[in-house]
Amino acid sequence: MNRYESTKKVGLLGIIGNIFLFIIKVIVALFSHSEAMLADAINSAGDIFSSLMTSIGNKIASIPKDDNHNFGHGKAEYIFSLLISIFMIIIAGKILITSITSIIIKNEFIFSYYLILVCIITIIIKFILYCYCKKEYKKHSNILIKASMKDHRNDMILTTGTLISCILGKYGFYYFDGIIGAIISLYIMYSGIEIFIESYKILMDISIEKEEKDKIINYILSNKNVRKVSDFYTIATGYKYIAILTIDVDGNLSTFESHNIADTLETEIVNKYRKIYKTIIHVNPIEVNNE
Repeated sequence: MNRYESTKKVGLLGIIGNIFLFIIKVIVALFSHSEAMLADAINSAGDIFSSLMTSIGNKIASIPKDDNHNFGHGKAEYIFSLLISIFMIIIAGKILITSITSIIIKNEFIFSYYLILVCIITIIIKFILYCYCKKEYKKHSNILIKASMKDHRNDMILTTGTLISCILGKYGFYYFDGIIGAIISLYIMYSGIEIFIESYKILMDISIEKEEKDKIINYILSNKNVRKVSDFYTIATGYKYIAILTIDVDGNLSTFESHNIADTLETEIVNKYRKIYKTIIHVNPIEVNNE
């Protein structure tokens, strides 16, 4: 299964799973007046939106390059992951306000074993989805899959918190319900900010990692005809980069020979380094003393 088909499946499974969880959480939350469960339900509504964004972003990113988009549509992954992160932050803010209000006015909820059951079902479903996303992310390094993976992981942790608040509520510790709701909101907000920063960096054309850059330079310098590598720049096209650089070669070489060296290196770099989408090498002939 290729990168885009895998991401499509991740989005579809996320939509189905989160719609189911949202419905059962809302029903139980309204019945029990649990702020923690309501926060969990709102989080599941956000998860449905995130899964939809994953599917749409993946569909756009999979469109091949054309006359208007010479390097493809790969940045769509990061545009939509940015939208997901902003939505997560907004939802987290709403949950936080509701939870703090609940603590101040000392809301009590009606304990029900259905609260416990919903929490357990959520944890199991989210664990399965998390494991699947983690496996696919290792294969494809797609930020949309990464966002889904983190979302499922967060949900497992947060629903465990909801489960604890429900158990404590049974024994009269009702204020923990609002506290857990507040903790959930802060955790969602942190995850949203983390994804926002990663997406923003790519959209602002951050350079490739120094370690990867050094590997490429060392590989080029291993070619005996290359004397020096300079003016090394990279431009993000999505999860891959365009590498633009200059190599110094012996000025005594013919134009055909020097450009053949560059053409060969351009092809080899794209084939060897999966983060490189395209390589553009400028040849700078220099005077070489062969004595």
